[in-house]
This record gives sequence, C-alpha cells and structure tokens, in this order.
Amino acid sequence: MATINFNESTTSVPPDQGALVAELRDRLTEATIKCSERCLYQSAKWTAELLDSLPEDGDQDRDQDAQMLGADPPTSSYRMLSTSYDDPHEAALEAKEASKYLLAKSYFDTKEFDRCAAVFLPPVIPAGGLAVFEKSRARTPLSTPSKRGKSKASDLNPLPKLSQKSLFLALYARYLAGEKRKEEESEMVLGPADGGQSTNREVAPISRQLEDYFRIRDASDPQLKRSHGWLEYLHGVVLARSKQEDLAQEWLLRSVRLNPYHWGAWEEMSHLLSSVDDLNGQLHSGFLPQNVMTLIYQVHANVDLFSTTDSNATATALDSLIDIFPFSTYLLTQQALFYYHSKDFDTASSIFQDILVDHPYRLDGLDHYSNILYVMADRPKLAFLAHLATSVDKFRPETCCVVGNYYSLCSHHEKAVMYFRRALTLDRSFLSAWTLMGHEYIELKNTHAAIESYRRAVDVNRKDYRAWYGLGQAYEVLDMGFYALFYYQRAAGLRPYDAKMWQAVGSCYAKMNRLEQAIKALKRALAAGTYYETDSPAQSFNTSVASAKGKSTRKQAGRKLLDPQTLWDIAQLYERMPNEAEAARYMELCLSQETGQTMGGSKTHKPKHKKQQHKGAASFTAVNASQRDDSDDGDGDTEVLSDATSPSSNATEPLSPAGYHGGNQGEETNGGFGTGTTATTSRARLWLARYAFKNDDLDRAERLAEELCMDGFEVEEAKGLVREIRGRREATAPGASTPFAFAGDET
Repeated sequence: MATINFNESTTSVPPDQGALVAELRDRLTEATIKCSERCLYQSAKWTAELLDSLPEDGDQDRDQDAQMLGADPPTSSYRMLSTSYDDPHEAALEAKEASKYLLAKSYFDTKEFDRCAAVFLPPVIPAGGLAVFEKSRARTPLSTPSKRGKSKASDLNPLPKLSQKSLFLALYARYLAGEKRKEEESEMVLGPADGGQSTNREVAPISRQLEDYFRIRDASDPQLKRSHGWLEYLHGVVLARSKQEDLAQEWLLRSVRLNPYHWGAWEEMSHLLSSVDDLNGQLHSGFLPQNVMTLIYQVHANVDLFSTTDSNATATALDSLIDIFPFSTYLLTQQALFYYHSKDFDTASSIFQDILVDHPYRLDGLDHYSNILYVMADRPKLAFLAHLATSVDKFRPETCCVVGNYYSLCSHHEKAVMYFRRALTLDRSFLSAWTLMGHEYIELKNTHAAIESYRRAVDVNRKDYRAWYGLGQAYEVLDMGFYALFYYQRAAGLRPYDAKMWQAVGSCYAKMNRLEQAIKALKRALAAGTYYETDSPAQSFNTSVASAKGKSTRKQAGRKLLDPQTLWDIAQLYERMPNEAEAARYMELCLSQETGQTMGGSKTHKPKHKKQQHKGAASFTAVNASQRDDSDDGDGDTEVLSDATSPSSNATEPLSPAGYHGGNQGEETNGGFGTGTTATTSRARLWLARYAFKNDDLDRAERLAEELCMDGFEVEEAKGLVREIRGRREATAPGASTPFAFAGDET
C-alpha cells in the first residue's frame, strides 16, 4: 500500500494522491464491513465516516453510464470482504458456522449478550446458582480455572474449535454481559452506597482463556500468518481493565500491526499513554505500521495529551490529513480541539459551528463545544446548542453536559449538577461530566463531593489536568497544603506551559514557608505565560469555574508581557526572605508592565519580538525537564528579565484595568502594548515609593506617590506618604517654605 512518510518534524503526502485515495477507499470499506460483522459498531461508524469523507471518484459517473447502456454493474465488495478469503481454513470454518453466526449476531443486536455467547461457548451456571440445564462432564465452566498440571497440551485450551470471527463475537459478548452486570450493580452516582468499586467479573476468565488460546496458537503458527488481530484487540482490552497496562499495550500493538484499520485498537492504545514520551517511544520503536492510520493516531494522541511541545508538527499533520479526507468530521473536531487546547477559542468555536451547520444531528464532541462557549461566556449560542442537542437526543451524555454547562453559566448550579449526574447515569466513563460536576460542587461549597468527582475523573483518564487541578483547589480550600501541592504538581506536569498551574504550585510552597521553591515555581509561571499568546493568564484553566467570564479575543502578535500579579508575588517572597534589593527589582519589572517596555524597549521590532518569544519558549522547555527537582538553580527567568534593570518611565494615560488587551492605545506607546494602570501595578508603585523613602530617595518617592494620587488606586496611603516626605524635607531644610496642598487633598 502507498505509505505516508513522517518523522518528528515533517509530514509528507505521497504525490500519487489518486492511488492513495483508491487504496484507502478499499481498505476502509473492508474495515467497516468487518467491524460491523463483529458488532464493533463505534469502530464501524468511525471508519464509515472516514470513508465517506474521501473525495468523490470520477469512476462512479462512468459506472452509472455503463449501467444505463446495459453493461454489467460493478460487483459488490461485501461478499469478497466479509470472509477470510486469504485463509482457506478460516473460510471453511466460517462457512460451516454461518447459520449459527447469524443467530448469535441477532442475539447480540438485541443485547442478549449471554445468549449470544452461549451459541458458541459452553454456558456457565447463572449467578443465582440454579442451573436450568444438565452440565456435561466433558465441559468445564468458564469461571473455573482448569487444572494445568495433569492435562495434555491438546487439552489446555478450554474453547471449542471455532473460527476466529465466531470466537471473537462470543468472548466479546461475554465481556459486554459482564459490563452490563457491573452497571446494574452500581448504585446512584455519588450516592451513599456508590463506592465506584464495581468490577466486571468476566474479565479474569476471558483473560485466562485467551492466554491458553494464544499459547497453543503461537506454538502452531509462530509467524502469526493466520492471525487477524481481532482476538489480540480483545485480549488487550481485558488486560487494560485488569490494570495490566504494559501487557495490554503489547497486545494492542500486535493488533494494530495485524489489523491497522481497526480504529478501536488505536483508541484503546491511546488511553494507555501517560505522557508524550510514551507516544514518542511508540513512534520510534518501529512496531507501528507505516500508513495513514499511524499518522491519525499520532494526531489523536497529541490532542488527547494536551500536547503543546510540538504544536507546529501537529498542525501540519492535521492539515495533511484534511487534504486527504476533506470532509472528515472527526479530523475537523480534532482540529477544533487542537485550537481549544492552544486557547484560540474563536477559531475552535468557528470550526465547531461549521461542523454543526453541515451535520446538525451529530452530537459527538458537542460537550467540548459547550465548554468553549462557556469560557467565551456566549450565552445565546450555548442556549441554542442546548435546545438543538435536546431536540436531537435528550438522553445522550453529550446533551446532558451541554445543558449542564448552560445552567452553570446562568449560575443555576443545582440544576447543572442534576444534568451532569444524568450524563453519568447514562455513561459512567464520560470524563467531561465528572470534571464539570466537580467544578459545580466547588461553587456550591460541597468540597468533599467535589473531591470525589475529581477522583472519579482521574480514574477515567489520568491525563486530565483539569481534574488534578480541581483536586488541588479542593484540598487548598480544606487547608491541606501537602495534598494540594501534590495534585498541583501533577497538573503542572501534564500542562507545563500553563502559567495557572505553576502559580498554584508557587502559592502552596509560599503557604508552607518554602520560599525558594515558591520563587522557582512562580518564575516558571512567568516563562509559561510568555509561551501562550493569550489575553490573560486567568484564562489558562479554561473549563474551571474560576475562569474569566469575558469573551476571548486572540491577538495575532506575540504577547511578551509578564503577569504583574506573578511579579508582585515573587517580589513579596523576596521581601520575606529578606532580600529587598531583589524584591525592588521585581517591583520595578511589575511597574514597567504598564507600558510594556521591558521586553526590548522602544527599539524592538515585531519580527524580532516574535523570534524572541519562541526562544523564550524553548528555554522554558529545558527548564521544565527538571520540574520535580528541588535542587535546580531555578534560573528559568534569565531571558524574561534581560531588560529588567532599566528604571520605569512615568505612567502614561491609564488604559483599561482589565489588562493585556494590546489595542491601538498600547501600540502607540513605545511601539508595544501594556496593561495600563491596574491595582497590582499601583501596589508596586506604592511599595517602590516607600522603598525610595526608606533609602532617602525623596524625589523619586514623591514622584511615585503623586502618580498614585492620579491613578485612583491607593490614594489615601499615597497622600499620607507625600505628607511624610514633605515633613522630612522640612526637618532637613529648616528654611524651606511650607508645602502646598496637592490636587485632590480636601484638608
């Protein structure tokens, strides 16, 4: 097959696009049919949608013309692809079992899973212990392990001689029967008896049977020429449910090598990844097939891991895939999620809106779209989305999350919790509902319920940084600093370029009086803040209830401002050490954010400005490699503080206190933009005025205090400081005139 050649940084599509599309059409058709035959309906839907997204073939018109002229119509590929035509032995077994297979599949489609499995496998005693059949002595129940020591090699396999297709359907039906019983045994979501400890009792017997089956089969077929990859996938699934993740990953890798167009195996394998390093290890191991599915898997895993380490390569890969599948709703959804995690909410929202216009009955991924609209505080669109989703299917988890987000935005938190509970009743593994319900419980001051919700979210997906961050918030409310610090560190490890994570870590260290570690964490927050081109660092944790409610407007130019609040916090920590000289340095840097001069001054041009931003991001990548090591130097602020020693100029006309808008008003000042006068910068100005007064620099202290009187922040304290300054001057210069009253003084 034509392959797509890709590496760490570049992705190239073969020049022969027509041959590639034709090959993909055949492969995806085959995968869709085989997944449907094995009742893997989600995988069949995914491959069918991808198949339908391929560009139209010009041969279809010629086929229609041939039919009109009386020529023979093209033969259907169903009969050719529905059997193992390349394996005569399997084909013979499938032909022999055809009638039974149709019966078993009909039972599966009506959700009679135990009855489906009993068509091919010996039935086991029901859970109540009452057998309605006479158990044959020659058969061993599946739940009873066989005695291995006394049996021959031919008797090790307790399964009857079946084709791989029939065996897969029977074991898969038994696995789903166990999942169904597990759901029936579960109590109400977060109810008094809901411990989240229900297990699938069929997992262990299925795993033992498959181990025996593979042991016998590998002995007779060491090169795996007769393996189709379906049973390997099922073995990987049951091992993953048994928490044997390394072994499960090995079997899933074997499955995708044998059957690369089965998306369910790729998706299950992505759930086992814990970091980008694991993904890179897989990509460089040489075990993955070299075709388009590996590229789709790489994009899916990078988006799922919230990876920002190589965003350019991910964007390039997405563009290449969309060129091949121009109408794929899955790839467009991944592109929207990519922009969502990069905090480009406007672009992500527009992509979701286009998908919704073209596919108004598609509910997949609408929970993410509702999260974006929630962060943007776009209440009318969120209301429309809730009405649309409810009219399509009100009993889908995605619909419940959309409605819950709408009620949360309206501050109806009890109703929001009700809908998130409903989503979890429909699907307990629905990650968004657990995390969002934790946010709502934080709003309702129900900290213990919030902690349990976040814990369940982490159980579903350990890579969800929002759940780890929520746990840190909850334990911080309970004044359990060590627990909060642990969870904040986990969130920062998953989201190293999010300043919000490092600010939380620094806050915990500061409360523990571990000032050096707190300063290191806050410096990393500064470096992380220059990585994202966002309006405000407050929007980093984008689905948190504490996120900014204002509508996000993404800037095209790179943001080189530093967060004044973080600079203020670092200065305060240095003052506590005590190190007033370093504290004054950071106060100066905080004050200079009003005009945005510190990242290159008035001589900095925009192209060079953007180049320095990428350099700063690269230096922070090196700093982040040692994020858990408390013995590092913590000098990750070398570049962001390169111009911090220059004194700040007088404050210009105040801008909007919201900060970080970067509009025309800021661009007219020294070729850049600033925050304008804010409460934080005014506090820094007051601190510097007192510091100058303490060091007998009365002229600068008086100038800073008078600026405060005009700024409108800390006015009374500034007036008192001006009186102290003039009183000291009177004391040192007896002949000086009486000080006049300054503007705004009522006395």
